[in-house]
Amino acid sequence: MQKIILYTVVVLLTVISKISAQEKDSLEVKVTKSFELQAKEIANNIQIITTEEKKALKEEVAAIDKQIEEGKITKEKGDELKLGIAKERAQNIETKVAAEEARLSQLVQDKVDGRLRETEQDIDTIQLRKGRLIISFEPSRGKSRKEYKPRSERRTTTQFVFAAGLNNVVTNGESFNKSDFRVWGSHFYEWGLTLNSRILKDHNLLHAKYGLSLMYNNLRPTDNQYFVKNGDVTELQTGTVDFDESRLRNVYLTVPLHLEFDFTPKKVDKDGESYFRTHESFRVGIGGYAGVRVKSKQILKYKEDDQRIKTKQKGDFNVSDFNYGLSAYIGYGEISFYAKYDINPLFKDNAVDQNNISFGVRFDIN
Repeated sequence: MQKIILYTVVVLLTVISKISAQEKDSLEVKVTKSFELQAKEIANNIQIITTEEKKALKEEVAAIDKQIEEGKITKEKGDELKLGIAKERAQNIETKVAAEEARLSQLVQDKVDGRLRETEQDIDTIQLRKGRLIISFEPSRGKSRKEYKPRSERRTTTQFVFAAGLNNVVTNGESFNKSDFRVWGSHFYEWGLTLNSRILKDHNLLHAKYGLSLMYNNLRPTDNQYFVKNGDVTELQTGTVDFDESRLRNVYLTVPLHLEFDFTPKKVDKDGESYFRTHESFRVGIGGYAGVRVKSKQILKYKEDDQRIKTKQKGDFNVSDFNYGLSAYIGYGEISFYAKYDINPLFKDNAVDQNNISFGVRFDIN
């Protein structure tokens, strides 16, 4: 935070110097931030976006509840309005966070290509010469990084979560290998923010992990099939053309909750004082999630008369409006193996229940 304030002051000094400069020399300011600082800024931006949208959603829901209490609208109408604003806020989060993810992706690429400094540096000098603000960077002097006294992480920390892997359905409890969907062609993606709170003050084992995530579950049918909505029932039918792509995507805004066991041992500094770190050893998380469906879309690609055609069909496809299930992960450091299972059926009124199931890799980035 101190560095961010310092950079803000530098920019303000630049503006002032430009106004007061007597000579018309070109004004040049080069402030190169470290990889760590830029990554923290992006993570902070994502957290602010999520917090502000959740706050706005909470206020809008409270306003609708008040209208219901005053008899201005019915409860059914209120529920419909709540679902609409939940979808709108989720779309806002998805759009704004996507922009920050693009910044993060470019930052990582710059790091790989060697265009960023390996370590943080401090501003050594700030000089104003003939209307030109000159800023010099030098490595921190007087003490090395190893001489900094380690401190415990805060009792509650924040992680950016990204997960991806295979997605399918379990039909009547049977193995998903017997399902009507491609095993290696159906995928899921999840990204979001979590808070990780150490439960015991003087022990590092137990943590409560909770947050907000967007889940994308994709299903690709086998045998040239696609989904057709017939009244309250959604079924697979064989296409009259050969599909290059047939995929149903369901997107959910969910609240995950896990009890995490972090086996990172308590550390002791050179003065004999103990401190805590997380995500530096084996971790196990067990829990679940609950959320609301944001949208459903079927994508079909095929050739007709030597023309490539792509259609997008949006609708509910009788998919359940809410999802809830069990999830768990086990891993080392920031990487873990992840599994989740929807307790609720995928479709509301189909004669045979099908439950979504996913396996993949999860990244919890501090």
